[in-house]
Amino acid sequence: MLGFMNEEALDKTNKEGKVTFFSRSKQRLWTKGETSNNFLLLKEIIADCDNDTLLIKVSPVGPVCHTGADTCFNESNTSFSLEKLESVITNRKNNPTDSSYTSSLFTKGINKIAQKVGEEAVELVIESKDENQEKFLGEAADLLYHYLVLLQAKNYKLEDVVNILAQRHK
Repeated sequence: MLGFMNEEALDKTNKEGKVTFFSRSKQRLWTKGETSNNFLLLKEIIADCDNDTLLIKVSPVGPVCHTGADTCFNESNTSFSLEKLESVITNRKNNPTDSSYTSSLFTKGINKIAQKVGEEAVELVIESKDENQEKFLGEAADLLYHYLVLLQAKNYKLEDVVNILAQRHK
């Protein structure tokens, strides 16, 4: 998409990690996703050679365009990301359905979710001792999925954990 930023919007984007624009029609800062939860999670900001245009690379959480399209330029964002998975998990928590395994975990409560994380961790350790790549990676995926459910159950996001890892990396 294309948007307008002033210095305040750029500062907020850098600080919070979610792309914020200055809406000239509303005359205020506007964070993409503030009403739809379809945020643009900041990956990188690159200035052009004249320092008058920014290319902002993001991980979109849901559709980018107000029409519901993946982009405002009729492109498709079909790639999978942990942010997309986290968005699905959040949706299952907030809009439960009887047919959803994820919703059923939230219904069973934090103890059951934590138990599943423990079970999947043990299964991953067991599979790590063998040379079966498919089983090992399958258990790793199961652990990561259940871990994301646990984070959501505790009202945290993967971004919260990544921020701590980034602080430790310094």
